[in-house]
Amino acid sequence: MTVPEHITHYYSRTDRPFQNLSDLDPEALSQTLAALRQRKSENPAFKRVFGNAYMNFRRKTESKLRELFEARGGKPERQSPHYFILGECDWFAGLYPDPGVVTLDWRFLPEESTSFTYPDSFISMRFGPEFGLPSEPRQPYHEKVFFLHELTDVVSQFGLPDGGAVEDYADYHKRKFEKYIEVQIWTDDPVAEFLQSGS
Repeated sequence: MTVPEHITHYYSRTDRPFQNLSDLDPEALSQTLAALRQRKSENPAFKRVFGNAYMNFRRKTESKLRELFEARGGKPERQSPHYFILGECDWFAGLYPDPGVVTLDWRFLPEESTSFTYPDSFISMRFGPEFGLPSEPRQPYHEKVFFLHELTDVVSQFGLPDGGAVEDYADYHKRKFEKYIEVQIWTDDPVAEFLQSGS
């Protein structure tokens, strides 16, 4: 099976790429989450869910993700990573009415500060049931963080998840969620031009 040579960061064009909620102070975070929920209520074409428990779920996931990465010898420079998807994912693009993309060639990323999970880290780290979400059947790739040099072997063994577009996103976070391989970049360097320019 051919492994895509690029990774993709999806975002809404009404925002900037790489705006990480985990980087915000409590006041800014509260305001941003309220704005995101308001935007979704006014325009259902924005489908991403940011419920009241979202950040607790995210912080637990990111903490475990970082801990596992460091235990394997990773050297993260950030507390939380910049998120990408291996190849393309029509399903993820469909979360926005106006998806923008940033693509990078993963083969040139720094090995010591780039990881990936199979699938999305929220599923892989397995905290969902603590937050009222259904438990996915445990898979051999869950609760593991991989290095880029392992990508070809992992895809050869498990294949690529089906990230095809769907028409119905209602309660998507409560359904089977193995849609893509998630790549985490734990340094600002590969995306510095976007952080500086705000483009």
